This record gives sequence, C-alpha cells and structure tokens, in this order.
Amino acid sequence: MDFEIDPDFQEELDWIDEFVRTEIEPLDFIVKSPYDLDDPIRQEVIPPLQKIVQNRKLWACHLGPDLGGPGYGQMKLALMNEILGRARCAPTVFGTQAPDTGNSEILAHFGTEEQKKRFLEPLLRNEIVSCYSMTEPQGGADPAVFRTSATEDGDEWVINGEKWFSSNARYATFLIVMVVTDPENELVKSQSMFLVPTDTPGVEIVRNVGLGYESEDTDHGSHAYVRYNDVRVPKENLLGPRGGGFAVAQTRLGGGRIHHAMRTCGKVRRLFDMMCERALSRTTKGELLSQKQMVQEMIADSWIEMEMFRLLVLRTAWRIDRYQDYRKVRKDISAVKAAMPGVYRNVASRALQVHGSLGASWEMPFAKEVIESFHMGLADGPTEVHKVQVARQVLRDYKPTEDLFPTMHLPRRRSEAEAKYADVLERHLETL
Repeated sequence: MDFEIDPDFQEELDWIDEFVRTEIEPLDFIVKSPYDLDDPIRQEVIPPLQKIVQNRKLWACHLGPDLGGPGYGQMKLALMNEILGRARCAPTVFGTQAPDTGNSEILAHFGTEEQKKRFLEPLLRNEIVSCYSMTEPQGGADPAVFRTSATEDGDEWVINGEKWFSSNARYATFLIVMVVTDPENELVKSQSMFLVPTDTPGVEIVRNVGLGYESEDTDHGSHAYVRYNDVRVPKENLLGPRGGGFAVAQTRLGGGRIHHAMRTCGKVRRLFDMMCERALSRTTKGELLSQKQMVQEMIADSWIEMEMFRLLVLRTAWRIDRYQDYRKVRKDISAVKAAMPGVYRNVASRALQVHGSLGASWEMPFAKEVIESFHMGLADGPTEVHKVQVARQVLRDYKPTEDLFPTMHLPRRRSEAEAKYADVLERHLETL
C-alpha cells in the first residue's frame, strides 16, 4: 500500500481546496438545496462553477472514461471527497452528489441503451436529479419485510405500496424503486428494480420529512414518504434482470457507502479544526481551554479516532482499486460504514462541548452535525447490520476446535513445547 500522492494530482487537490473554500462554501448560506433545479438562485450560481470544474476535467470523477469521467479510481476520489465533504454544495458542483452517483453507477451497469439515453446521460450532466426509493415505513432497510410489489399486466408492471425516506424525491425526475415481483422465490431473487418517472400517475408524495434540526415551518424536508397507487410503468422500465434487485442494489450501495465515508472525513476534519481554534482562543479559570487536561483529552481522542478512520477509508479505497470487485471488500466497506457515525458523533459532540453554550446554539453547526451523525448511522444500512456483516466475514477466516479446551489452552501449549524440546530439557534437567 502506498498512499503517497503524485505531485500532479497534489496540484489538483490544492486547487480543489482553494476553489471549495472561496467559491463553494459561501453557497451553503444562500442555496436552500443544491438538488432544487427550479430554484433561480441555485441555477444562477452553481452551473457556472460546474463549468469551471468540467473545463478542468474534474467533473464526475467517480466515473470511468467510457462514461465521461477521468477514471481516477477510489484512492484519488477519496482524497477529493475529503475536501468536498466540507461544503454541502461541493459534491453537486463536482458532479459527485449522492444519490445520483450511485444511481448513475447502476444505470451504467444494468441500464439498456434506451434507459441510458433517457435517464443516465442527462443525470450525468446534472440536468435532472434522481431518487433511490428502497426503504419502507414498517421495516426500514430490511428487504425481508418489504411490501411494495409489482405485478404484470400486459405490457406493463403495476406498482403498489409505500416507501419511506426516499431522499430528494421532491426534486427528482425519476425514482429507482425496489419492489417485490417474485414472492415465491428465495429472498435474494424475489425483488426487482424499476425506473419510475416522478410524473407517472399514482406516484404520491405523502409528505417530505426533515431531520431533527430542521423546522417543519420551513418545508425544507427532503426525505419523502412516497405512496405508489397503481403506478403503471412499461416493461422496458425494469432495471436489470427480473428478480435481480439485490444484485443491482449491492452495485450502488457499495460505492455509496465508501463515498459517504470519504466525505465524512472532510466533515470531521472541519469540526476538529473548529474545536482546536476554540481551545486556543478562549480562557477560563485563568488559563486557555487548550491548557485544560480534559480539553486536551478531547483533542487527543478526536485526532486519534479521526486519523484511524481516515486510514481505514484510504485502505478500503486502495483495496477497491486493486481488486475492482466490491464483493472482495464487503468486510472493509461494512467496517468503514460501521465506524463512521461513531467518529463523526464523537468529534461533533466534543466540539460542541468545547464551544460551551455557543456550541449548543443555532449559531454554530454542532447540534446539526450530531444529528447528521445518527443519520449516517442509518443511511445505506444501519450500523448494526454492518457490524453483523463484518463479524460474519471475519469468522469465515477461522475454524472451530473439536477439543474440549481451546487450541491456545496454556497447559496444552506447555505440554506441546516440552515434547518438542524434550532433548534440550533433558540435557539441562539439573538447572530446572
């Protein structure tokens, strides 16, 4: 493993860092949502910056050259996303925004030529926005209890059911919906993916739900409760093979999870910088906060957790590039996903504490970031599920013992050592 950055790419990272700081971070205060293509302010300020990024050949860097991207790979993408994670609008300016990145990946892998022309090409140009509609209100992210179904009717599929937390559905031109099509099959072959334009009759957004720091009065919620009422789509809107919903989902979720982690590295670093600045700037009881041992402990613990997490992310990105197969790095991706919310939450809450009452107020971002950390522990699969996945993958490399006592039982190990070196022990019997 070599994480050294070549000088040419370091120049690009330096440019991205300055560009995000000076041109993009201010947009977070004036653009309500980078996904709202009907917002005149958004449409005036973001497309010109996207053009600059495109001209510099840094647009949609998660894609290979065959899809219009530079094909940088996950390692370079990790270093880029670490910077982009600092600003809410930055991924959109660089064409790497979720969930469009994951949705474009599965369209590239499983879409027909007609589907790519209709949905993928405008999505890659950010002319439209997409939504991934999978989780359900009664079962969350557990496909075993999904109820939304699709039945064949002539040349169409008819979809009925409800989906929960379908992010950006209010702004999307189309939804990718995971539904039960073959309930008689085993679970992994029982569901399919469909492309559903949001203006299809029967698609109903019951309400848009915001996170805990958002006010209902502002109507900024972007996580939709969607009801599908006899929604008819043509058979050619099936994405991937019938019964292949799980395979399609894993293609997008693996990349989505590592990309979330990459951006989280940047978010956590920003919170850490704010905490350090505060510790060096405020005095209480006759000395700077930075001289208080408990504050020093907060800073040390935060730096250690942050750096360990970053190295795990980089190693996982390196392994993805090396093997070009998400299945070989499932354990690594699940580990990154499981570690992410804890590191995020710990640093955010310590930064809040160091800032005192100001940190708890809406004049600083820490309360928002703490809630976001819980959101990251649920998005793309709950933390608990990923820990189970890590444990299962780890245990595959071990085997049980049939003996009564463990293989490392000390009396047994001592007996084996004595038997191996019996001649030596016999020669030195007098000294024992």
